[in-house]
Amino acid sequence: MESVQAPITVMQRIEWKYILSAEQTEFFRKRLKGHMEPDAYGLTTIQSLYYDTPDRRLVRTSIEKPEFKEKIRLRAYGRATNESPVFLELKRKAFGIVYKRRIRATVPEVDRFFAGELRLDENGQIDREITYFRDYYKKLEPACMILYDRTAYYEPDGDLRLTIDRNPRYRTDALSFDHAPVGIPLLNPGDTILEIKVQDTIPLWLVRILSEGNIKRGSISKYGEAYRRSMCR
Repeated sequence: MESVQAPITVMQRIEWKYILSAEQTEFFRKRLKGHMEPDAYGLTTIQSLYYDTPDRRLVRTSIEKPEFKEKIRLRAYGRATNESPVFLELKRKAFGIVYKRRIRATVPEVDRFFAGELRLDENGQIDREITYFRDYYKKLEPACMILYDRTAYYEPDGDLRLTIDRNPRYRTDALSFDHAPVGIPLLNPGDTILEIKVQDTIPLWLVRILSEGNIKRGSISKYGEAYRRSMCR
């Protein structure tokens, strides 16, 4: 088979999620000043196309909250063409630790990969993992597009990262990246999703901010919530 060399990223971290009201979001953003900075991309619309089996085995397993779960998605930053870079991501969570494998490609290359016609990196470990995942589940198809408007923050002298996602939304049709970035809302108007991503523990200053803002950990999977809502429509 043909192969396409692509940069690969490996990530391992702990992730905590919170659902914030509009007031909590504004409070939190103000209190971050002096501790963390927005990254160079600013507010970015992210599109994530989730692949699943025809009977939606992956998302059904995920919403049961097992100790181990996995998913695969194709992510684009903004609208993408057939020539734009996108990222195929294999994400696993085991006993609270998130492991992510990511490989860069284009939409046509990913289509050929899922059709069994292309290796994304013939000699790469990540490609072998993603290919094994594809072959294990036998038939994976586009299932749901998740969209949100994200601001990412970084700690200048540390490994702490966090994101605030506004207007998370989904659609189960028009599953292409060149479609208008619209969808059905996943949260109440003004609510946001805060994700905190660390290698070890949350710093004390951030714990204080969360406590002062009465911001409590929640549990939300964007794809899982979209699946529940689509089943109830």
